[in-house]
Amino acid sequence: MMAHHRRTLVVVGHGMVGHRFVQAAVERGLTETHDVVVVGEELRAAYDRVALTSFFERGAEELSLLPTGEYDDPRVRLLLGTTVESVDTGARTLVLGGAAAGEELAYDELVLATGAAPFVPPIPGTDLDGVFVYRTIEDLEAIRDAAATARVGAVVGGGLLGLEAANALAQLGLETHVVEMAPRLMAVQVDDAGGAVLTRHVEGLGLGVHTGATTTEVLGQDGRVVGLGLRDREPLPAEVVVFSAGIRPRDALARAAGLDVAERGGVLVDERCRTSDPHVWAVGECAAPAGRMYGLVAPGYAMAEVVVDALLGGPGAFTGADMSTKLKLMGVDVASFGDAFATTEGALELVYADAVAGVYKKLVVSEDGRRLLGGVLVGDASAYGVLRPMVATATNPGIALPDNPEDLILPSGRGGAEIGLPPQAQVCSCNDVTRAQIEEAVGEGGSCDSPSCVTACTRAGATCGSCKPLVKKVVEDFFAARGRSVDRSLCEHFPLSRQELFEVIAVHGHTRFDDVVAAHGTGRGCDVCKPTVASILASLLGDHVLGAERRTLQDTNDAYLANIQRNGTYSVVPRIPGGEITPEKLIVIGEVARDFGLYTKITGGQRIDLFGARMEQLPAIWTRLVDAGFESGHAYGKSLRTVKSCVGSTWCRYGVQDSTTLAIMLEERYRGLRSPHKLKGGVSGCARECAEARSKDFGVIATEKGWNLYVAGNGGATPVHARLLAGDLDTETLVRYLDRFLMYYIRTADRLQRTAPWVDALDGGLDRVREVVVDDVLGLGSELEAAMATHVEGYSDEWRATLEDPDKLARFVSFVNAPDTPDPHITFRSERDQVAPADSEGPVLLGASIPVGPGGPGGPGGPGSPETVGAGR
Repeated sequence: MMAHHRRTLVVVGHGMVGHRFVQAAVERGLTETHDVVVVGEELRAAYDRVALTSFFERGAEELSLLPTGEYDDPRVRLLLGTTVESVDTGARTLVLGGAAAGEELAYDELVLATGAAPFVPPIPGTDLDGVFVYRTIEDLEAIRDAAATARVGAVVGGGLLGLEAANALAQLGLETHVVEMAPRLMAVQVDDAGGAVLTRHVEGLGLGVHTGATTTEVLGQDGRVVGLGLRDREPLPAEVVVFSAGIRPRDALARAAGLDVAERGGVLVDERCRTSDPHVWAVGECAAPAGRMYGLVAPGYAMAEVVVDALLGGPGAFTGADMSTKLKLMGVDVASFGDAFATTEGALELVYADAVAGVYKKLVVSEDGRRLLGGVLVGDASAYGVLRPMVATATNPGIALPDNPEDLILPSGRGGAEIGLPPQAQVCSCNDVTRAQIEEAVGEGGSCDSPSCVTACTRAGATCGSCKPLVKKVVEDFFAARGRSVDRSLCEHFPLSRQELFEVIAVHGHTRFDDVVAAHGTGRGCDVCKPTVASILASLLGDHVLGAERRTLQDTNDAYLANIQRNGTYSVVPRIPGGEITPEKLIVIGEVARDFGLYTKITGGQRIDLFGARMEQLPAIWTRLVDAGFESGHAYGKSLRTVKSCVGSTWCRYGVQDSTTLAIMLEERYRGLRSPHKLKGGVSGCARECAEARSKDFGVIATEKGWNLYVAGNGGATPVHARLLAGDLDTETLVRYLDRFLMYYIRTADRLQRTAPWVDALDGGLDRVREVVVDDVLGLGSELEAAMATHVEGYSDEWRATLEDPDKLARFVSFVNAPDTPDPHITFRSERDQVAPADSEGPVLLGASIPVGPGGPGGPGGPGSPETVGAGR
């Protein structure tokens, strides 16, 4: 019998799309008939460019898509550090360069996955030292080295990748500016109103934003960059300049080989991604299906699958791609999907905007209001996972909108329609995974039992990660409907719930995050598990949150012991137990506010907020307050905030108990207590309930015989009345029950779960809480009380401890390389004889105003050029 002739398939390019092509070729059996040779120009194997900015935190190994440096299939040969110098399509050969210089390689089929190159405008000065692009790990390493001796950096380009580059410069300690030629940031994805909200968020983080600014030259001195020249504007000083103004397809190899290319660049391919040569294919950013380049990774993945299908004799075709985008830029959620600019004839817009919260949401719907065409979300993109699969297209009718579509974007408690996804709805656009495929993976015959397993098996959520919450919800809903247990893993790094994680940390006595993840998790952690573990360690140990082992785990507010505000300043909230304060202390607060130019406001929790403090001013402000007897009010932490009180029997003719004394005692007892979410308390001296105690996580109301204890209430968007746990208690019993209740909550609640939903989620609800706290059916009463006693004895003021520690104080500077320099972008205006953040963007819609009409704010953004679209990779 004649042996079957094996064919040779050569892949030029080992980026994300080239790697995906090889994966698909192996998984679908193409290597049974083909030997695959992959030629990669970089010395590294493929890595995750979507998460490139995380290189500074995670390192190159964590980004690698092929950590071993080779494929498991021996029929795949990977050549790194190797280039292709030329292609002879007639002879079906190519000549290699780099590590394999001079070698000639024959092929039967050739796949071009050469990607794209950063676009650097043809202006003077781009060859100066200190000028970089933002595309590879090597680029980031060079930027990091340059930033070590620089003070100011600038990014040319305000698209997706440009903002990520700006974030990287800011993380490296540089005063950072973003220069964008368009009139708004992310011009391809968001409209004018969304761009204004995004700009405020970015400026609030201390970055300078210059929109509508054209860069005319890079200014230099002695061969190094010193700034940017801008048309009709003053020069912008900068010692590091990063160009991130889009990308251009790398099609030079195809041009030299005589292949057809698109008018605006890119290798022309048909629906099967075949070029003008029948044995040459092109995928990813170098390809131009129907003359259009796609600068996102998801279309590239789809093209890779299509070519593998074609080589196997299948019918696959690439007819376009979903260009929807969701990402978190510098902590700000941004999403754009479908016809975001309402270009469809007759399209109507529904808009919700809240300037105070920094949230902008827009839905574009059909003229009859029944079909969703697209949308923009800035500041809160939690609805993206549900909204994107609903979008109607020319080939997909989408999911019918509810009668009141505005409910889809109103905040929780003011609407909020629950929309079920049909089986065919696409959950993961990067890897084209539907709800049906996810349910198949966890259903009968499937091999998965958790969302993380589904991600590994189906790739849903494996690329950009934006759909992971929806993947988890689909799995949990599927399990719940069938009575199966639901995976409550905290995140992909810990296969444990928060409660389970609390228990293992307590049992094993861990004191460092690294020890916890090494013993019970995987990887290096994320912005979900790090603050959670930090909170648990603080609850158990009581150590300072900025200690050497803890500071990198904290979120923005805890990291600076103050609440960051929308203009990049911080608010300072000293503790005023029970709302009681002496005239002398009131005078000190007034003097501090006057001397530091702060805005003052009395809060609903009977405290005084001081707004507008710059980061470098915080220690000086704390010093004045601590010297006067104040301490941190923990307004920045997931911990006890206040215990509000009325004047009670001391002054009020209706009061039956001394509510102020009890409130002060409780606030001083539970101050600094770290918990899954913030905690608030209240004490009223009679049934008239002037302290609004029943709107708190714990509320105490005086009776003729003692105190009634109410638990699990809260105000906010979804207010809940606290419910009676026990009545007519003496003070000693009241405190004992409260100790148990709070410690039971801290040990068993989920991450970011307030006491009200925690009680509702318990099997037995409030009755179960009463059994554990009052009846002590589990025998945990003494243990919970002892845990609280440890907290009380170990409490210390975080402000004072920071002031006494030079290492902790060192982080309170606006610029690492210029510690005495304030951020020049923080400016104020005067309003009602006080300072307020300077606004230059004009009015923004506020509240639940839902204007409906054609061509709302923003309007069409115009067709994006290939290089601009490519800024999103």
